[in-house]
Amino acid sequence: MSSTNLTLLLVLGAIGTFLLRASFLWLLPGERLPARVKRGLGYVAPAVLAALAVPAFVPAAWPPDGAVSFMRPAAAAVALLVAWRGGNIFLTIGAGMVSLWALNAIL
Repeated sequence: MSSTNLTLLLVLGAIGTFLLRASFLWLLPGERLPARVKRGLGYVAPAVLAALAVPAFVPAAWPPDGAVSFMRPAAAAVALLVAWRGGNIFLTIGAGMVSLWALNAIL
């Protein structure tokens, strides 16, 4: 596949994706949505975040092989605890990073 064809394919894919997503905004305004759907939409962002974040720290193989496999889940647990208690995103990210670095240095 030539670079021109690849570029055209990517641009057309981007336009198609944009139009598909924007069509829901154009065709069905928010004030016409039923209350049940509006409540359900509140769960979309946390579900997408979980779907993107969880594979980063869950061991790929089960049972995990050794202590190295538990470093990321342990750092994630520290970050979750800090997020729950502190509520500051920068503090949460920092605590997760520092705990992962510390676990890597120790183990």
